Amino acid sequence: MSKINSFNKFLKNINNSINNLLEKNLNKLKFENLIKLARSNKIILTFVALLIISLSYLVVPSFFNKDQISNELKNKLSKKLNLNFKLSNDLNYNFFPMPHFKIKNSNIFIENNNISEIEELNIFLSVNSLFSPNNIIIKDVTINKANFNLNKKTYTFFTNLLNKEFTDGTLKIKNSNIFFKNSDNDVLFINKILNMKYYYDAKELKNISYSENEIFNIPYSVEIFKNQKENKIFSKVKMNFLKLQFENKINFYKDNKIGKTEIIFNQLKSLATYEINDEYFSFNYYDKFENPKFSYKGLFNIKPFYSNVEGETEEIDLSFFLDSNALAVQLLKTEIFNNKNIEFQANILAKRISNNLNFKNLNLNSKIKDGLIDLDDTSFEWKNFVNLKIIDSLLFVKDGELILDGQLIININEYNEIYKYLLTPKKFRKKIQTINLNFSYNFDQKSTSFNNIKVDGKFEKKLNQVMTGLNLKDSNLKNKIYLKNLLNDAIKSYSG
Repeated sequence: MSKINSFNKFLKNINNSINNLLEKNLNKLKFENLIKLARSNKIILTFVALLIISLSYLVVPSFFNKDQISNELKNKLSKKLNLNFKLSNDLNYNFFPMPHFKIKNSNIFIENNNISEIEELNIFLSVNSLFSPNNIIIKDVTINKANFNLNKKTYTFFTNLLNKEFTDGTLKIKNSNIFFKNSDNDVLFINKILNMKYYYDAKELKNISYSENEIFNIPYSVEIFKNQKENKIFSKVKMNFLKLQFENKINFYKDNKIGKTEIIFNQLKSLATYEINDEYFSFNYYDKFENPKFSYKGLFNIKPFYSNVEGETEEIDLSFFLDSNALAVQLLKTEIFNNKNIEFQANILAKRISNNLNFKNLNLNSKIKDGLIDLDDTSFEWKNFVNLKIIDSLLFVKDGELILDGQLIININEYNEIYKYLLTPKKFRKKIQTINLNFSYNFDQKSTSFNNIKVDGKFEKKLNQVMTGLNLKDSNLKNKIYLKNLLNDAIKSYSG
């Protein structure tokens, strides 16, 4: 009752102010000018009256009882978005730029689980429904600075929102985070939501979600819409700085989800098909269905977590793995895979290596187990003269940089052919069968160093003095003249 009395007093004060203003002006007028003044100021007075009435109407919600309006907003949000909000009484009403309530410290619950902590919730109202708390109509909702905690049971939260009604309003989420957790409540990774919007496209007659995000410091955008009749979800993911795009279609069945993805990288297209259920995720990846130049297949088992990836390709571009800005390198630097609960194996066979045709028959092996990552048993050939194999390797992060340490076994089939290629003087052409050495490769600095070099099982002091301490940059290793001179210097120190 006190709120209503305050509002009536507010209107009465405005009315008195107008009357006082009119009296002061009218008292100065002569009777013969009264009619003329009234006519000239009719439009202004009408405008002022309408403005005052409009402002008075817009401020009505500021007099609502906070407990009452909080409960009413919660109920209206539940009907509109089918979400269980818990709203605090820390709310304020503003009518600029549109009538809305700003609420601090709210939550969203799913089956009594708090999945979101919202620092600021803005609820925008229809201007046609401000007289009574019971009659308010919610138009748009904006969530700002929220943390969403999702797991296996709730990971579909954002796609399920596409089932809601957005023909008469939008939902926006800004400056927020999604924490994806495993069954032990450990955070697997964090996705930053920079700007997300759910809206209804009147031309396409469908709900659409568009979001700009960031994961592992990699920006990307996602557009999603759902075909309710066919129970399909279509999505498009863009990583512009990588010139990478994914166009995805997924069908939902009773137990399984079957999907197809078209991948566009630098205008090159490839295809992937996959299947998901509660126990595993499997996929096939190739450039085309018939006579593919490359094909990969993989299985990710959920309980217990285990994955295996196999592939064959005519040619492989190692810049995907060796470049400091490569996606694989950036993911490894986050150390997200250094988890004892992850077990992963990958094996990729490639006949040729891009931009280095002297190397061939790459057998790339990688393994993640007990929190350690290695490339053991990775092998490749140089021409037909040398077989190389990596053992005792370890991938790790040191001072923010990704490092690969390991031992390289070099078996020489045709040592005379190597000497011919290097133009080594004949007096230095000693027979060599095997070389063992330790190496370290820094992905960020793109540099390689060697030590503990053994030739045919013997530690060679002079050779190690020449090679140890050298920090070879990729540019040097790609310079054929520099590399030939370096190897000839090493051979001279060994033979001399």
